[in-house]
Amino acid sequence: MNITEALEQSQPGLVGRVNDAIRKHQLNQRAEQTYLHWISRFVLFHGLKDPDHLAPDDCQLFLCYLKDRIKLSRARLNQASQALNFFFEDVLGKATAEQIVAA
Repeated sequence: MNITEALEQSQPGLVGRVNDAIRKHQLNQRAEQTYLHWISRFVLFHGLKDPDHLAPDDCQLFLCYLKDRIKLSRARLNQASQALNFFFEDVLGKATAEQIVAA
């Protein structure tokens, strides 16, 4: 399953919303790829659950998984955290209980 398929399965039209937010912020292509990667992994981690039903606590669970089980570097955890902040605030329009902090 590719990135767009995963996001579209969780919520139809989500890829378009993410791309619109990326264009609005004028992110470069590499940032776009990175954000789509982490947002997709987050959605897949939660079993393709509709992102509107996910909360900042779910982000913390995902980030702890990346840190403790996958053993990601601090830099990669920060990337994932920034992508999730972007996703919640700029795509879903939800407050993220301040900033989601990489565990």
